Amino acid sequence: MATHFSPVRSILQPKQNPPKALLSLRDSYGGTRVWKKCQPSTVNVCSWSSAASYVTPQGGAAKFSGNSIVVQKQLLQKRAGIVRAATIEEIEAEKSLIEKDAKGRMEKTIESVRSNFNSIRTGRANPAMLDKIEVEYYGSPVGLKSLAQISTPDASSILISPYDKSSLKSIEKAIVGSDLGMTPNNDGEVIRLTLPQLTSDRRKELTKVVSKQAEEGKVALRNIRRDALKAYEKLQKEKKLSEDTVKDFSSDLQKLTDEYVKKLDTVSKQKEKELLKV
Repeated sequence: MATHFSPVRSILQPKQNPPKALLSLRDSYGGTRVWKKCQPSTVNVCSWSSAASYVTPQGGAAKFSGNSIVVQKQLLQKRAGIVRAATIEEIEAEKSLIEKDAKGRMEKTIESVRSNFNSIRTGRANPAMLDKIEVEYYGSPVGLKSLAQISTPDASSILISPYDKSSLKSIEKAIVGSDLGMTPNNDGEVIRLTLPQLTSDRRKELTKVVSKQAEEGKVALRNIRRDALKAYEKLQKEKKLSEDTVKDFSSDLQKLTDEYVKKLDTVSKQKEKELLKV
């Protein structure tokens, strides 16, 4: 029987014992219930993947006989569950969080390498040379800078003035046991360190130390990149990012890593220059 809709409302009277396939809908005019008969339909469950701006169904599309988009949506929600894709804003937010974490860790790596370089002595006295020295103080290792005031009265000497005079012996022992290669002079009040002139061989040895620490820093940067990439791949497995999007994000991540590798090269070359300067 044909169905005719009036501008106000129209009702399609159902047969007695309407089949289970009938759907109760609201018509587009007056909100009156309308019975529409659907052919037995099979819904292929859609798998969704997010692209940069929208989501598209993969696999066979859901097949219906003459039903409206609203009916299709209701059936999808009923049989396959509601599936919502990540929006552009959500994807960008995920990327921003991962990149921010990676960038923060890379910054800390550069600072750590720079701190290590500062502890390598050059031909000029520098309090930073003592940054890595820890002193046994009341049974616990404590940074030397926390126990004493450190100054450089001239270009070739460092003066250590402990806040607690009883720590002089412990400070002296820590310096002797370090790799500074300097002999402390303890007069009972302060400790003075005199920097011997670096020989050519010693300078070359120290440049090798700088090179090794720089390479360790680069390995750390690559590991940070690897962790960020794994985070992107995890989002891809969760269907929040498409394969193409992950490739784009990985490319941006590589550019960020290259940027920090260049920073590290600049810092290490500057340190080598200081060491080789006579």
